[in-house]
Amino acid sequence: MPNAHRAFQMEFLDDNNGYKSFEMPGAKPHYNPDRPGQVEHIALELNLDLEQQICEGTCNIRINPVRDGLDSLVLDAVNQQIESVKVGSVKQDFDYDGERLHVRLKQPTVAEESFTVAIAYRLVQPERGLYFIGPDQHYPDKPVQVWTQGEDEDSRFWFPCFDYPGQLSTSEMKVRVPAQYQVVSNGELVETKEDGDQKIYHWYQKQVHPTYLMALAVGEFDVIQDQWQDIPVTYYVEKGRQDQGQITMGKTPRMVEFLSEKYGYKYAFPKYAQVCAADFIFGGMENTSVTILTDRCLLDERAALDNRSSESLVVHELAHQWFGDLLVINHWSHAWVKEGMATYSEVMWTEQEYGPDEAAYYRLGEARSYLSEDKSRYRRPMVTHVYREAIELYDRHIYEKGACVYHMVRAELGDALFWKAIRTFVQSNAHQTVETIDLLRAIDRATGRNLRPLFDQYVLRGGHPDYKVAYSWEVDSNLAKLTVTQTQAKDGDTSSTSGLFDLRIPIGFGFVGKGKAAKVEIKPFTVRIHEREQAMFFPLDQKPDFVSFDVGNHYLKTVELEYPMAELKAQLQHDPDPLSRIEAAIALAKKGNLEAVQALSQALIDEPFWGVRAEVAEQLASVKLDQAVAGLLKGLQDSEARVRRAVVESLGDIKTAESYQSLKAIAEQGDPSYYVEAAAIRSLGKVGAADLNGSANDQETLALLETILNERQGWNEVVRSGAIAALSQFKSSEAALELVLKYTEPGTPQALRLAAIRALGAISKAQSKPNVERILDRLDAIAHESFFLTQVSAVSALSGIETGRAISVLQSLAEHTPDGRVRRRAEEAVQQVQKAIGKDKAVEKLRQEVDDLKKSNQELKSRLETLEAKAK
Repeated sequence: MPNAHRAFQMEFLDDNNGYKSFEMPGAKPHYNPDRPGQVEHIALELNLDLEQQICEGTCNIRINPVRDGLDSLVLDAVNQQIESVKVGSVKQDFDYDGERLHVRLKQPTVAEESFTVAIAYRLVQPERGLYFIGPDQHYPDKPVQVWTQGEDEDSRFWFPCFDYPGQLSTSEMKVRVPAQYQVVSNGELVETKEDGDQKIYHWYQKQVHPTYLMALAVGEFDVIQDQWQDIPVTYYVEKGRQDQGQITMGKTPRMVEFLSEKYGYKYAFPKYAQVCAADFIFGGMENTSVTILTDRCLLDERAALDNRSSESLVVHELAHQWFGDLLVINHWSHAWVKEGMATYSEVMWTEQEYGPDEAAYYRLGEARSYLSEDKSRYRRPMVTHVYREAIELYDRHIYEKGACVYHMVRAELGDALFWKAIRTFVQSNAHQTVETIDLLRAIDRATGRNLRPLFDQYVLRGGHPDYKVAYSWEVDSNLAKLTVTQTQAKDGDTSSTSGLFDLRIPIGFGFVGKGKAAKVEIKPFTVRIHEREQAMFFPLDQKPDFVSFDVGNHYLKTVELEYPMAELKAQLQHDPDPLSRIEAAIALAKKGNLEAVQALSQALIDEPFWGVRAEVAEQLASVKLDQAVAGLLKGLQDSEARVRRAVVESLGDIKTAESYQSLKAIAEQGDPSYYVEAAAIRSLGKVGAADLNGSANDQETLALLETILNERQGWNEVVRSGAIAALSQFKSSEAALELVLKYTEPGTPQALRLAAIRALGAISKAQSKPNVERILDRLDAIAHESFFLTQVSAVSALSGIETGRAISVLQSLAEHTPDGRVRRRAEEAVQQVQKAIGKDKAVEKLRQEVDDLKKSNQELKSRLETLEAKAK
């Protein structure tokens, strides 16, 4: 791709309340190109040389011209050797600049008269689009595989095409490989033909789709055959991993059933295959009828105890077969329509499989993920066509915020109308391209509701409301008073750019009956909240026990509750909504007193839902009282692994001898859950690196961590990565640094090596200057490696090293990486480091000024003393 103009010297702020801008220097509006006509069919005939990493073949593109007289075509084709271009048997003249293939047609087009362009080309060790994986000197056991990754605009790196999502066509692939390998691609397997010691696989995709969803995967796989109705459902895994494949993907047929029913449209393709690929750069990619997943998602039985992320990944990519593949976005700027629904499908499946409380808590995680990006990275509209590369759009705004928007639509419409609207959207637009407006029109057609106001506020501009809610009870008049402030908006500003939200929020007053099996009654009111500050009065027969702001917590927002202690305790204990109970726990912890600790400690034992217990554990740790530690330690006995994990993570923030001994016991003895064990080890590093009552545990802790690193190899290196993270807490220890550096060497299992690379940033904080230089030397070398995840880890580490040289390494990485996301992350890290260095310089300058003042005062005082002595 062409290099965009880059600048590193400043932070880029927009006028949206000082939030960082999404638009980096060089960003510009992007539009789909003019169409020469409709691409009807793309046929690839490829020979793969797996040993030399060469792909050669022919790309045949059949085009139906939209008008007469076109005498040239411009195709996307990056870093390819173009050998010839023909129409029929006639060679065509062409120009090629390494990025665009300009074909000069000898016979101008005639509208509606289709013709086929045949492009013979060759790829040698391609760096994007098509990936050859195989063993090397450092990783001799790595399997031989080939796989593709097209989204966003990487198909142009492996075949010439009109590479944008607005063009849909049928496709086919004939792929020749050595006979021991299998080839999986889109659509149906038409034929497998043997040719000596080679095989030719012929796949045909009858339904139209865009170039970015054309895919192939090659390898020696174990195949697990499943079925949904008359549709084959197949899982391809590395040899010997069938059991893990079944654990990880075995629910797929039920998911196909679930989504077919929810979306009101039967699964549209002739098969559904999932291929678990080595070194896959993302979690998964929803190519039409053949999803490619990272092999890191494969679970063993112990991982399956408390890992739901693989299940969520499987349902996410499957949901794309409707939202993304059946309904294709017309332009990248509308990617939220597909990514938001695929992410929301994770919530939907969680609700189906595990119940409404689990789904609500999952949704809270999605909201927090977006809120974190909005706060710390940038704020942007979900729909924008201004960027440098389309891949920049694939962030938490389109995934997690997108999911929250779909949920708000569901809350606005109610379940029946929401699903009617979604089915209308899918059925009206199947096998076509869509934009955001098509979703709004489908909602209007199905329900009569105009949700443009909601979309204007949450989709077409950035941000969300930040509410502060204060409650009091007026005894004389039996009125509940609620004062709601939108703190994100400037006081007195009611303009269209004020950032105010105008929403109808349900507010519930809770009344708890008497006795052990007391029923809870919620009296609801719906109020319009549209001003910066609103005081509202609610007439009630008696004082409520608690107050629920946004009953069900359906709206994307932040909330700060300013309620009396009694109401918060009652809400934590009795509110039917788990998210409201979590809000109460957060507000209670802020009270910071013994009564709050007692309420939280009791909730850690009595609360029925594990998600609330996990949150309570975190809140207990934030209260700096000895009694909070005692309450937290009881959570170590919780039967739910995810609660134990929250407890041990929280204990890492409590630097006491008691927390050290508790964590050390788990680190030594282990836990049924990989994740609990790893979290305990990480936390042990935090506490062990601290000075506890004048006595350090660093030698003892380092010895245990080294033993763990030597002995606990295992699934995805989760446990040993915990030990690496623990080592990174020993910020001045050369021994800890030596261990971390050892595991950044090539040949270290990849997951562990990536953890060690990331840890270099944290451990550099108090190292000697020569050691910081060693760290930078290592990161400089790593940054020049080509693997996407290695580069991302190097950026993560460098962003925490506040030196000019770290900036230089990041700038170099930004300039040479082929990946737009790495480039952007590196440039943002440069800004982060520069800002930190600037702060340090400012603090140093202030310190110098104070020292100078002290010195000046001392001199004045001395002179005064001298003068007074002379006067005597």
